[in-house]
Amino acid sequence: MSDDLILGVDGGGTKMILALADKNGCILRTALGGGINPMGNPGWRTELEKYIEPFRSEKKLAGVAAALPVYGEVAHLSRLLEETIRQAFPKAQTRVLNDVDAAHLGALAGKPGILVLSGTGSMAWARNADGTPARTGGWGDVIGDEGSSYWVGRRALNLVSQSLDGRFFPTALTEAIFAYLQLDPGDPMDSLGGWATSSATRSSIAALSAVVDRAAREGDEAAIGLFELAADELAKHYRAVAGHCEPEADWTYAGGTFRSSTLLKALEHRIGRPAAAPRLSPIGGALLAAARLLDWPIDDGWIGHVAASSQAAFAQ
Repeated sequence: MSDDLILGVDGGGTKMILALADKNGCILRTALGGGINPMGNPGWRTELEKYIEPFRSEKKLAGVAAALPVYGEVAHLSRLLEETIRQAFPKAQTRVLNDVDAAHLGALAGKPGILVLSGTGSMAWARNADGTPARTGGWGDVIGDEGSSYWVGRRALNLVSQSLDGRFFPTALTEAIFAYLQLDPGDPMDSLGGWATSSATRSSIAALSAVVDRAAREGDEAAIGLFELAADELAKHYRAVAGHCEPEADWTYAGGTFRSSTLLKALEHRIGRPAAAPRLSPIGGALLAAARLLDWPIDDGWIGHVAASSQAAFAQ
């Protein structure tokens, strides 16, 4: 039916975005929630159910695509994720996919290519001309996530502690991080050490990557060096899956760490060619997946409507 609606869910470790759209690709309603990564958040299901609840009563809802972390990686968690979405929307066609898969679908508008993701975590996702996917990374902060926002923030804290000790040269990161966290620089062991042991979370450490970016743009050598190291790690992700696609396949990016032009330029240099600009955000990728469930016609005009509508709906 022409008045059918679709719901896209883009879930991550830090936040969740939901968007209801019509057949023209116009977003009608949105919602924002907290992180729902089942690997590190025991309350993920309560959070997910809380924010999808208002959309359950939408009578015209025909398709739901939920892009969720860990899906397809850990079998019993994947079953729980599918169960949660299926039970919430028994009258709609539903699909659960990995959140990075949706980011790939959106950024490349459903076409083959390689996505390098750097947000709270890190991963590369490739899809070849046959539609077969391949991935690397995504091991989480204990084992991996090299080149992610968390990885950058964690190493920034390490450099600050070394600088305060005299084990590393002075860096503008010290003053910048103390100011950002509103900590007393007069007693750094008590203030920064106390924050790290009592208040720091994965998301709050990941947020420090924005502080590193500002310091890098202002010329701080330590901050620039951190993004150079992050680019080294992300380039490894790219190379690990590059052979899955044709040599001329586009590559693109997603995730908040790439708000740093320093990081993007460094990665482009290592890969040897510029990135293709993302066509859609990850929530746009989830909507694209939902539209495909209903066999809606997808063309450049539809992609453009979703992109413009997403930008307007989530403008900060």
